[in-house]
Amino acid sequence: MSQQTFSPLSNTEISAFCSQMAMILHSGIFVMEGIAIMLEDTTDPEERAFLAEIDDALQTTGSLHQSLRETRAFPEYLLQMVRIGEDTGRLDDVLDALAAYYDREASIAQSIRNAVTYPLIMVFMMLLVILVLVTKVMPVFDQIFQQLGSEMTGISRALLDFGNAVNRYSTVLLILTILLAAAVLYFGGSRKGRRMLGAFVVHISWFRSFLEKITACRFASGMSLTLSSGMSPEECLKLTSGLVANDDFSKKLDLCRTAIEDGAELNKAFSEAEIFTGIYARMAAVGDRTGALDEVMQEIADRYQEEIDLKFTGFIAALEPTLVILLSLIVGLILLSVMLPLMGIMASL
Repeated sequence: MSQQTFSPLSNTEISAFCSQMAMILHSGIFVMEGIAIMLEDTTDPEERAFLAEIDDALQTTGSLHQSLRETRAFPEYLLQMVRIGEDTGRLDDVLDALAAYYDREASIAQSIRNAVTYPLIMVFMMLLVILVLVTKVMPVFDQIFQQLGSEMTGISRALLDFGNAVNRYSTVLLILTILLAAAVLYFGGSRKGRRMLGAFVVHISWFRSFLEKITACRFASGMSLTLSSGMSPEECLKLTSGLVANDDFSKKLDLCRTAIEDGAELNKAFSEAEIFTGIYARMAAVGDRTGALDEVMQEIADRYQEEIDLKFTGFIAALEPTLVILLSLIVGLILLSVMLPLMGIMASL
């Protein structure tokens, strides 16, 4: 058994590893020789230790999927697919498909990070500008009003009081900010946190639609990979269901598996469970009838990926001017709340 535990690999790292191994196998080199070649070529100490662990396990087990399992750095889905590839003699094709699959997963994850990071930065800048105005600028205007024998009223007074409260309880606010940052890191960095966040945002229409597309994309990609490995539809659904983190989609898969167990064809099970709708349902039906369902599933995954990218692009394109306009309006209202009364006082002198 492995004596060293490695951190789980990222989707990009998994894709690169699978791509290299597939290239080696396509060249006619055996798995054990391929790992040895990769070990000789690497100069990174961590990567060398990682490959050495796989190489040692290969010497003992002679099985790639068992060797990868002992590193504890690969997801269960990959391990199962590598095992299937070894059993069917199509390990090179399976590794090629896994490289493409995890490359898509990395692309989806990057799109999610881009969509979340930019709004957070903009919101942070907005809050920072507003805090500077209410804590530093408003007291200056208050002194001017006092020198002119007047005082702030209405909105300007409320903003001044808010700024004074922020200054007074700055320590408390700093602690709350740190806790909020920790919560963001928790929800974004842990599987349990992401599930909790997903359960919350699924109630928002735009996010629900977006999450459904991501889930369908992953499912179609996984089905393509498993079907091309020669597995039965039942086995494909069972293995691919482990990729689905959406509860609603998981219920649809349960209905689909039940329909297949009752003797329904795969494309009809998809339709009855509403796994795919519209053009995607018709594509799946045609693929099932022509015996090219694995290729059709890959095409469906590619189309979903394009829709996801377009949805993100549109979201970012609409968000940027919206946040800029919102910030301009807030800053303008704050300044007008003090400038207009101040101009009135100056005019009366």
